[in-house]
Amino acid sequence: MLTVNHLLLLLAFESALLLLVVIIFMRLKNKNTELSINLQLNEQSLGFQQQQAVQYNEKIDSQTILIDSLQRQNQKITARVRESELRQQAGEQRLRDQQDNEEKLSNQFELLSQRIFSEKSEQFKNVNQESLQQLLSPLQLQIEGFKKQVTQCYIDESKERYNLQSEIKKLANINLLMQQETLNLTNALKGDNKQQGNWGEIVLQRILENSGLREGHEYETQKHYKNEQGQRFLPDVIVHLPQQKDIIIDSKVSLVAYERFFNSDDVTEQKQAISAHCASIRQHIKSLGKKDYQNLLGANRLDYVLLFVAVEPAFIVAIEHDPELVKLALDNNILLASPTNLMIALRTIENLWRFDQQHKNGRHIAAQASKLYDKLRLFSHNMLDVGQSLGKAQDSYDHALKQLSTGRGNVIAQAEALRQMGVVVNKPLPESLVTNAGSGVSLSEATHAITDSEIEIKTL
Repeated sequence: MLTVNHLLLLLAFESALLLLVVIIFMRLKNKNTELSINLQLNEQSLGFQQQQAVQYNEKIDSQTILIDSLQRQNQKITARVRESELRQQAGEQRLRDQQDNEEKLSNQFELLSQRIFSEKSEQFKNVNQESLQQLLSPLQLQIEGFKKQVTQCYIDESKERYNLQSEIKKLANINLLMQQETLNLTNALKGDNKQQGNWGEIVLQRILENSGLREGHEYETQKHYKNEQGQRFLPDVIVHLPQQKDIIIDSKVSLVAYERFFNSDDVTEQKQAISAHCASIRQHIKSLGKKDYQNLLGANRLDYVLLFVAVEPAFIVAIEHDPELVKLALDNNILLASPTNLMIALRTIENLWRFDQQHKNGRHIAAQASKLYDKLRLFSHNMLDVGQSLGKAQDSYDHALKQLSTGRGNVIAQAEALRQMGVVVNKPLPESLVTNAGSGVSLSEATHAITDSEIEIKTL
């Protein structure tokens, strides 16, 4: 009995031990399964995070490309502004030099005229006063007109420089205000394409007004054109450039999808909306390219059309999400423009018009200077002729005076001899003439000694 009990006890113990081993084995197996599941979940999470990291890197790369492009544009604009400033400084220096030369010339003419007319005798002054006045009056009018033109040109350029600096300072504030108003109206628009089109035209019109360009002069709106097939086209804006070149601006970009993106808080819906927004812009680019607007203007056209996106954030989001839009636009001879870079482009065009006008003024001043030089040349020849005439008259005067009172056998000496011989006269001859006639002294020598300054003036 004792042996059987021991065997039963031993058997029970082994059974319990075996059961314990089985339980432990099952728990370890369950734990291993749980760890495998967790590992798979972690791997899936890691893969998702890696995909997000790749997407973020792609966004960063596209933003970096956009920033580099904007920086290059900014550098080009800065270089153009600097070049314009250097040209303006050179023009100012030329104006100052012209003013100095004109003032010196006027002073020399005035001094020369005063010395000539103050040193001459009253007799010759009365005889030649009318002819000299006829010579000097046109020259004086030319000098005064030239002085007024140069002064007015300098005043106009100073005003333009001050206005340009003020407008540049206001430009940033205007752009910020315009962006805020655009965002507010975009939020208010609920998918109405007609209202959005009108809003785009309003924003474009405001930018044109703030750019300094004048409607009907540097740009035109809603002008009708017909192609070779007789089809009518109505571009939003045509901007004129110097040298008879034109550029077309189109503002009919739909913002319906962007409005959904802006007002949605759901990530999936936002992705769908931004994709639709990019697709809408892409479709509009293709449609605008088929219109072939640039060929409507003939020889005056440029090789591209500006496609204006009235909402700055809508433009930036589209470029960030689909950078290929820029290349697609270029392939269709189209440049994408937001309110900011459109304002910069229009201000550049306004500066080109101002510099063109200054260049025309410079040519006009040069033409006036050429006319003034011709007048001066004619005046110089006439003045030399007057001097020669005065010299001949002086020689004739000396010769006649010599015959009258200073030469051998002169008339005064003969008349005085007759008086001394008893001829009755009412009044005697002037004592100076009688004295000179008696002493044989030439009055011309005394006259030449007094008028040495006249010889200097003639030499000048």
